[in-house]
Amino acid sequence: MSASLRLEIFVADLDAFVDFYTRVLGFTVGRDLRDVEHAYVAVVRDGIEIGASHAWEPVDAAVRHVPAGVEIVIEVDDLAFEEQRVNASGWPVESPVRERPWGLTDFRVHDPDGYYIRLTSRR
Repeated sequence: MSASLRLEIFVADLDAFVDFYTRVLGFTVGRDLRDVEHAYVAVVRDGIEIGASHAWEPVDAAVRHVPAGVEIVIEVDDLAFEEQRVNASGWPVESPVRERPWGLTDFRVHDPDGYYIRLTSRR
């Protein structure tokens, strides 16, 4: 039996969500229901799907930072390319590329709603 993973996050602005995940991280829009009462958007990239709905109340972005929040880890084949894409977009990098004691190389960003994202080399 196979399994897959789809994340669903809650955001303040669906347009900002789409802009970040498509322009900064290279996702494409898989499903766009921004024009319905319960708006929803899903972005996809390879085997990753991240869906977003409006948060029904304001959320302090600090609660989404580690160690309290979740770390969304995206493993990539070409970390240098990913770093170049993020830098070219002008999006701020939280933690620059570095080798980690556990043997991987990565860098980290926060999305517009404070979700913590680590782009990392594969094992």
